[in-house]
Amino acid sequence: MKPPARPRRATAPPEAPAPEAAASGTLVSEAPATETSLPGAPQSGAVPAATRRRAAAKRPLHGTAEAPRRARRMSAAQAAAFVRALAEANPAPRTELHFTSPYTLLVAVALSAQATDVSVNKATATLFQVADTPAAMLALGEEGVGAHIRRIGLWKAKARNVIRLSQQLLERHGGEVPAERAALEALAGVGRKTANVVLNVAFGEEAMAVDTHIFRLGNRTGLAPGRTPRAVEEELMKRVPPELLRDAHHWLILHGRYICKARLPECWHCVARAHCNYADKVPWPPAAPARSGAG
Repeated sequence: MKPPARPRRATAPPEAPAPEAAASGTLVSEAPATETSLPGAPQSGAVPAATRRRAAAKRPLHGTAEAPRRARRMSAAQAAAFVRALAEANPAPRTELHFTSPYTLLVAVALSAQATDVSVNKATATLFQVADTPAAMLALGEEGVGAHIRRIGLWKAKARNVIRLSQQLLERHGGEVPAERAALEALAGVGRKTANVVLNVAFGEEAMAVDTHIFRLGNRTGLAPGRTPRAVEEELMKRVPPELLRDAHHWLILHGRYICKARLPECWHCVARAHCNYADKVPWPPAAPARSGAG
């Protein structure tokens, strides 16, 4: 006698999960569910227009200080013409920092890191009245210096550096500011940019101090593209006409500060725009926002 046949197991239809699976929340398909599987969802890779508008509003149009927009490198003739246009518009440029000696210049430049020249001039107006030599500054002390520069960014560290560099000048250089780069950069709080400003302004050397303005301008215009301030500096030293090197630092920093601005370059009154390779020039001032309501 044959044994009775075993009943076949019932299976759920392939298009629907078993009740147990649905109740436990486990997935029965191998691929995870996505938003694109929902009715009316955008196709894979598509970005809604509203999202694109929000992203565009957040994205800086003209780059940032850390990542400036880069233009095609100017030719040697373009670079020379660019700098000469700035020179003709401002034949006698000068630093906007107030100083009376190499020492006060050194202190002012050291204080200007991550601060505006206007804020530094306000602080040094009172500071230099009571201490305009290394000995007087040392006698004033860190707290005394801090009382004058409290409104400047990083004022505590800067007050400490001003006292230290004043002491170093007295101990190493008889209270005088050295005219050698290595000796300057060995002072507290003095880096390559500060040393270049002092060498250029106080001692008349052909030095190029690259700050955020010149770094942005060198890249944006194509005058001296480079990924670091040192790279931009070296390019400028090679590309600026030799007879203009002495004052080029001032022309470029003033141009970056007042014309080729970070957020919106004012190309509509740039004297050198004909020689600039920046693709997204701003040829006229942006229109003022319309007023709502009758006035």
